[in-house]
Order: sequence, then C-alpha cells, then structure tokens
Amino acid sequence: MRYASIRSMDISNGEDVGVALFVQGCHRHCVGCFNPDTWDFNGGKEWTKEVQNKFLDLIDRPYIQRVTLLGGEPLAYENLPEVYDLVKTIKEKFPDKKIWLYTGYELSCGINECGDLVGDFADADTGWDNGLLRNHIIRNCNVVVDGEYKEELRNLNLAFRGSSNQRLIDVKKTIEEKQIVLYTI
Repeated sequence: MRYASIRSMDISNGEDVGVALFVQGCHRHCVGCFNPDTWDFNGGKEWTKEVQNKFLDLIDRPYIQRVTLLGGEPLAYENLPEVYDLVKTIKEKFPDKKIWLYTGYELSCGINECGDLVGDFADADTGWDNGLLRNHIIRNCNVVVDGEYKEELRNLNLAFRGSSNQRLIDVKKTIEEKQIVLYTI
C-alpha cells in the first residue's frame, strides 16, 4: 500500500480530534473529487513498518479520540491487506479510539443471512469479490461514510461529507439491528 498523507491532528474528517491517513489509489475518479492527487496507486509514499509505527505513535496521545482512513479508496483491492492489518492493530492497541472510514463503496441492505455486512463489493478490475476482507475492516470501524462523491449532489451544509447521497453509518448499530442505521451527530 502507498499513502498520500497523514494528518497528525485532524478535526474535519470525523467527530472530535483525530488523526487521518489518506491512502493512495482510487479507481472511481469522481468528478469534483477534492483529492484527485490520491487516485494514482503508484503515487504518494510507501507504507512501511516504520511509517505505520509513527502513525500508531500519533494515535497514542490522550487527546486523540478518533482515527480516520480515507483517500484515495481504503477499500480498493490494492489497499485491503494493509488497511485490514492497520485497523486490526488500532483496535487491539487502542480499543477506545473511534475509527472512521470513508469509502466510495455503498453499503447496501445491511446484514445477510450469515451475519455479514453487504455492499457493492465486487471489483470489476479484478473480477472477484473481496467482500469478506472488506467486511472484517468495516466491522472494526465505528462510522463508515459510504457512497461516491457526486458533484451534482454537493452540499456544503452536510457534516463530514460532501454530497447528499453519502451517509454516515453507525456500524455497531447496523450490525445489531441488521439494517442500515445512520450515525447521529
């Protein structure tokens, strides 16, 4: 995985004071994207163990209450293993920190008969479904902001998102209630 940038103190991509990791690479290329420099999977910088450790050190401050993963596309096939490892590590080391994740994927009807979150997880570029690994990532998040940014639905009055089709999803309540539950601010 590669990353575009790290914000050591972030107040715009989720509630409270947090840190943010902008992963590199996105296949969607939404018109009006505020971060098109993150589209190229070969751009940015290499995500190494040393960079990860520095990122974890940023999280390990008492006033940091949230970690946000965005990009680029954190749930792109190319980013899945490292994002999964990072989310798992954050949950193990900092169980009280909230994790927010921004994705262009859209979580659909909630929970299937196996208890897994359901979304439009099929990758046209790889031809196979990476839903299981994405499920593990999403299940470890507190809030998922889903849906592509749509320029024609841009709304500057929305909290923590750019267009009205995007939703703030309360992951824990969605799992409990087996249907999409929106996060309330």
